[in-house]
Amino acid sequence: MSDEPVPSWEEVAREHGRKIYNFAYRLTGNADDAHDLVQEVLLRVRRGLDAYRPGSFDGWLWRITRNAFLDEVRRRKRRPSVPLPEDDPGGVDPSPSPHDELAKVRLGEDVQRALLQLPYDFREAVVLCDVVGLTYEEIAEAVGIPIGTVRSRIHRGRRMLKELLT
Repeated sequence: MSDEPVPSWEEVAREHGRKIYNFAYRLTGNADDAHDLVQEVLLRVRRGLDAYRPGSFDGWLWRITRNAFLDEVRRRKRRPSVPLPEDDPGGVDPSPSPHDELAKVRLGEDVQRALLQLPYDFREAVVLCDVVGLTYEEIAEAVGIPIGTVRSRIHRGRRMLKELLT
């Protein structure tokens, strides 16, 4: 048991919202899907905050984010959708938000494309380590795998990224 105080929902949204979005964007590769994922994560945090017992808050938060992403992937497999064509005259062409532009600038589009080509397990480990900045121990706790597996996935994921980028 830890002495860390349980944060309020507002503190979680304010202090972790940007990191959750960055992680979500790297997993999904799509700004709209990332925004939807962040909203789902914050809703789950709001519902679960009363039951949270101090320990590793980051591990708890990233586990929620990971589970929300995997739930969405499963949902889409059950109910596939067809995107509208790019040249659809009925669609509005909004300008990208500052968050979207910032996310694209931090990691180049070539890196983002390469990330999306990685198998999910390797992409998740590399993003949690190199983009979000979690330690190997925090990743192991968030994903629910041994630390040796985390090390292996990060090493192999980075090697695959290097091959894709060269």
